[in-house]
Amino acid sequence: MLTLFVIKNCDTCRKAIKALDHKGIPYQVHDLREDGLSAPLLEHILDKVPVMEALNQRSTTWRQLDEQQKADIDANSARELILAHPTLLKRPLLDTGEEIRMGYREGDYDDIMG
Repeated sequence: MLTLFVIKNCDTCRKAIKALDHKGIPYQVHDLREDGLSAPLLEHILDKVPVMEALNQRSTTWRQLDEQQKADIDANSARELILAHPTLLKRPLLDTGEEIRMGYREGDYDDIMG
């Protein structure tokens, strides 16, 4: 089954949910705020998506970080920050089992069968 990683108040995440619902595609939702993010789950995601691409540097959480944390960012510190602040992951993330699709734009899920 597909897993959609979201933050429920994110407009783009809502659009992704609506698209999957409209196509009748079964999936489960994992809310990064409510359900959290474990180290093994993060590593599962990062096996398919490079950590620096998965880091959302436009998020409110990123803007609230200390300037030193942002200046010294590398793959290891990005992992630590994402674990400490799961909202630093770009979203939505759709785990199809074979790949992880990051973000959502109209039509992104058209190739997924319901």
